[in-house]
Amino acid sequence: MIRISRHVSLLETDIAITYIRAQGAGGQHVNKVSTAVHLRFDIKASSLPECYQQQLLALPDQRITADGVIVIKAQRFRAQEKNRDDAIARLVALIKSATVIQKKRHPTKPTRASQKKRMDSKTKRGAIKSLRGRVND
Repeated sequence: MIRISRHVSLLETDIAITYIRAQGAGGQHVNKVSTAVHLRFDIKASSLPECYQQQLLALPDQRITADGVIVIKAQRFRAQEKNRDDAIARLVALIKSATVIQKKRHPTKPTRASQKKRMDSKTKRGAIKSLRGRVND
């Protein structure tokens, strides 16, 4: 069981993990050991509540495919187990971020003092530019 919140958790069977060879430089070790983790999580076929599924599918994230599958590749560490834990932690963070409700922004007007300061700076800048012109004798 992977815990998302107090009331929501994922089954280990919902996650498909495959081990692949990591990219990049690393010498002999990287060429013979599959330490990178490829995690696939099907949102629609998972045991998540319906509201979580809808919010995840609505996210504009490049890790979510058109079929509703989250694909995470973890290769930060040299150890396979650490990469596995990292991939699961990133999945949990993605699910948590989908459920956070953003505060509604209330637009405010600029204060009278800030408006006056802005206009004064514009007037001053205009005066500087007007002094750059030709001098008339």
